Amino acid sequence: MFEAIELGQSLSKADFKTQEQQLRAELLRVQRALTESRVATLIIVAGVEGAGKGEVVDRLNKWLDNRGMETHAFWDETQEELERPQYWRFWRRLPARGSIAVMFGGWYWDPIHQRAAGNIDDAELDDAMQRIKELERMLSADGMLIIKLWFHLSHQTHEKRMKKRRAESSHVPHIGNGQSPKEYKAFLVTAERSLRHTDTGECPWHMIEADNRRFRDISAGRVIGARMIERHKGSRVVERRNQVHQPVVTISDQQKTILDKVDLDAELSQHDYNKLLARYQTQVNELFWRAYDAKRSTVMVFEGWDAAGKGGSIRRLTNAIDARLFRVISVAAPTDEELAHHYLWRFWRQSPRAGYMALYDRSWYGRVLVERVEGFAQQHEWMSAYQEINDFEEQLIEHGTILLKFWLHISPDVQLQRFRQREKTPWKKHKITEEDWRNRNKWDDYRRAVNDMVVHTSTGNCPWTLVSANDKYNARIEVLKTVCEQLKQALD
Repeated sequence: MFEAIELGQSLSKADFKTQEQQLRAELLRVQRALTESRVATLIIVAGVEGAGKGEVVDRLNKWLDNRGMETHAFWDETQEELERPQYWRFWRRLPARGSIAVMFGGWYWDPIHQRAAGNIDDAELDDAMQRIKELERMLSADGMLIIKLWFHLSHQTHEKRMKKRRAESSHVPHIGNGQSPKEYKAFLVTAERSLRHTDTGECPWHMIEADNRRFRDISAGRVIGARMIERHKGSRVVERRNQVHQPVVTISDQQKTILDKVDLDAELSQHDYNKLLARYQTQVNELFWRAYDAKRSTVMVFEGWDAAGKGGSIRRLTNAIDARLFRVISVAAPTDEELAHHYLWRFWRQSPRAGYMALYDRSWYGRVLVERVEGFAQQHEWMSAYQEINDFEEQLIEHGTILLKFWLHISPDVQLQRFRQREKTPWKKHKITEEDWRNRNKWDDYRRAVNDMVVHTSTGNCPWTLVSANDKYNARIEVLKTVCEQLKQALD
């Protein structure tokens, strides 16, 4: 692979100066166009040590308007990052729509260097590349332009530059970066395997010969300019396509779903409720302190019909937990900042620290529920979301997060009764809105969406718990009991 670009190409100072002026003007023009089109651009700069990646990024900051541009390096992990899932550090630095982010190595840096150093095997490297490929596909489908640049040096040039760097600077890394001939060869073998695995039509790799600095910089600028122009032309086509209304498929009342299996007649007397509430709240308190001591974070997702009792179930949980350990996140319509990113961005950035807990009153499942039914997401977007959500949750679990998901189910008649009660109760009036009444007319659409959600995202590692919530006492105890059982299982 890399031998094919060892062509000894170069550029004179005069030619560089001429081409630089034209290229810079073109880059600024297309950058403004993408800003106006609200296209996020991510530039991943990777390659062998000594290829001048830092020089290229410095040049890009000169050529482009760096007011809408940020640069990120991932040499080491902070304590804050170590306490969260691996990709949290990348998600929080993704560019907003209309801006540019440059990442040194990005999500490629660690797995490639770990494999080159022999710390992981080929199967583990391939798994990492598969996850990267899926992430890039997801971001690209959301409209992000991802430009991946790989800078290569011939063995001879690499050896000369590393000797010079060691002689001139004390900041040259000492291990695992392909300095010696042996490391250089191992690094290229790993890099080639990784690049082949992640070189896709959506996010191709662009390999640039870096022996000559002027040729390297102009080549990088041309690749970036060409990809930006291509994306700007494509964005107008996408914008027109997005204007086409996607009809919502409805189902009849006779078609059964998984919700029909929930026993809505389940009840608890007040006496039994009070007795069980005290027992399970005591257990919950003990278990969450155990989770804190074990540095195990916990994420709980509460979904359900309007007026199903999500807030009440959450309160019975939090009443038993030290307030310093948890945070309740009520998910409403996304803010402008959140709309400027992929829909999972706001949930990634709120991942709790090790030992702490986040309880979501509605969650990332809005993508396959309200956004699907109300037409805020197109069919291909919410259908892709099932796998995206499964992958997100898998990464949380791999990190050690204890993840629980609840759907609180009630009948339409009980919902109507609770709506009318809220309208009559002064301190509950704020809970009922015109939107709640309007959503009742789409009960069947939501029923189908819930069924598909459970079918596609109830996994062995993270199943859905469907809670019978016509009786509030029964719902609260069922939630508390499930939390205790799953926490015990995870901690033991």
